[in-house]
Amino acid sequence: MGRHTFRIREISLQAGLSEATVDRVLNNRGNVRASTEREVYQAIADLERQQTQLRLGGRTFVVDMVMQTPERFSTAVRSALEAELPSLRPAVIRARFHFRETGSAGEIAATLDRLPAKRSQGVILKAPAASEIVAATNRLVEAGIPVVTLVTDIPGSRRLAYVGMDNRSAGATAAYLLSQWLRAEPGNVLVTLSSTFFRGEEEREIGFRATMRRLQPHRRLIDVTEGDGLDRTQHDLVLAALTDDPSIRAVYSIGGGNVATVAAFDALNRPCVVFVGHDLDHDNTRLLRDGRLSAVLHHELNQDMRRACQIIMQAHRALPGPIVSWPSNIQVITPYNVPGGSRSSAD
Repeated sequence: MGRHTFRIREISLQAGLSEATVDRVLNNRGNVRASTEREVYQAIADLERQQTQLRLGGRTFVVDMVMQTPERFSTAVRSALEAELPSLRPAVIRARFHFRETGSAGEIAATLDRLPAKRSQGVILKAPAASEIVAATNRLVEAGIPVVTLVTDIPGSRRLAYVGMDNRSAGATAAYLLSQWLRAEPGNVLVTLSSTFFRGEEEREIGFRATMRRLQPHRRLIDVTEGDGLDRTQHDLVLAALTDDPSIRAVYSIGGGNVATVAAFDALNRPCVVFVGHDLDHDNTRLLRDGRLSAVLHHELNQDMRRACQIIMQAHRALPGPIVSWPSNIQVITPYNVPGGSRSSAD
């Protein structure tokens, strides 16, 4: 890594490591694990992206983002958070990122358990609602570290608040859209989830199934799950479902992997009449513009990130007012109203 202007104390705080350890890494003194070196250089990279915010005066908060999610979504979340940092002035948020696409609940819990020693002052968490993660979340709260859940909640935990859309309403909205577009069109609907362990996805499926039963009770819903929302695993799962049920003609994608789902339909030369997904990440934006998605249910990540940071500051009494959870607005994005984009190329 090239030269930088950050003091060892700043890098130490960002990395959650001692100043002596940072000094050994930067001066090549040896006796440091490769993983520790990566943490130091990641801290410098984070500081460089956030240096505009660091020049502002005010109280500083070190916030850790812990997420199990596909890279396309973690990238969108990171960008949204860093875009909102200047709006939080005069407070300074120093963000650290712990992202993984897959892993066990125990591994995520271990990441959470390391944060008190790294002087964390708040955690924004997207993780499965597993007992190990509930317990680790409670340990953080007991250590005085507020936890805000993002996109998917963790019931039974002592998290401070939930930030994200009302997932049950989102599922109901998807069912309404599908039923309106399908109308008398024959065929079944494929419902894809990344994992049954995410409470947010479970809530979306509950809302979707309940509304479809009311609006189109004759239509069969076919589940595909445990693909982790990753294209490399999703393709084969969807291909098997399409092969097993030739009548599938529509998709409600709860957990992502939409590029792979489209590819599976193409591999069998099968039409997908209606395809509704979630989140305006780079994959879904391209699929919308290409006319391969009918609609994406989106919520403003920037607003969610700002609200999550404000809740953490409220927990530390740096901001006034009661701490409450409220749902983000659900936006229906079609190929004709993609933010910052043009109309679909499918015209």
